[in-house]
Amino acid sequence: MVTEAYYPARLSGELDQPLSRWLWLVKWLLAIPHFIVLVFLWLALVVTTVISGFAILFTGRYPRSLFDYAVGVMRWTWRVSFYANGAFATDRYPPFSLADDPSYPATFTVDYPERLSRGLVLVKWWLLALPHLIIVAVFAGGWGFGSNEGWRTFGGGGLIAILAIVAAVILAVTGSYPRPLFDFLMGLNRWCFRVLAYVALLTDAYPPFRLDNGGPDPARPTPAPVLPTSPVNTPTPERVR
Repeated sequence: MVTEAYYPARLSGELDQPLSRWLWLVKWLLAIPHFIVLVFLWLALVVTTVISGFAILFTGRYPRSLFDYAVGVMRWTWRVSFYANGAFATDRYPPFSLADDPSYPATFTVDYPERLSRGLVLVKWWLLALPHLIIVAVFAGGWGFGSNEGWRTFGGGGLIAILAIVAAVILAVTGSYPRPLFDFLMGLNRWCFRVLAYVALLTDAYPPFRLDNGGPDPARPTPAPVLPTSPVNTPTPERVR
């Protein structure tokens, strides 16, 4: 049994407290090494996505090693965004790693699909995703893979970057990051990364048109409820008279 909100691409973030009032002013500078590495990772991701598209077309399966690479690049991107221009929600420097790091306050994962539609691979990344891409263009300031286009997946002057700066200014003035604004930013980023996973062919599940605000991703499988069992009435032997 799964929750109604379940989606195979899950993005979460935990707001660190307390945060430095002024570190956000230089985080973009501190993150430059990450930006340089991510340029090459995204360029490689364009190539591996094309290769994976052909693999899905002929076999119905996404090569597992390429799938893990794609999720790793998106995970790395989200950690840098959470630290810098997509949220400013932590002062912990992001790790240089594609692997999941449960100790870091920003996480991203996608369930590996055993089978994918061969026909959808031809249309889902542009035609079916078009309504979402228009919305993402507003949230993230544009859309694209690789090079400068790739940076738009995590804040290129759109609504996310603007609200993140607003939150940082409030932090500088009051010393406290506004929690409602953080939850809203998480919903915007979550929407963008769900669409990103769909466009990158990682899932056939169409992204929902909704904001799932808050730090933890609500789209997680939940175990089936354990129903109370009534005691079994077993016959007892008659009393020997």
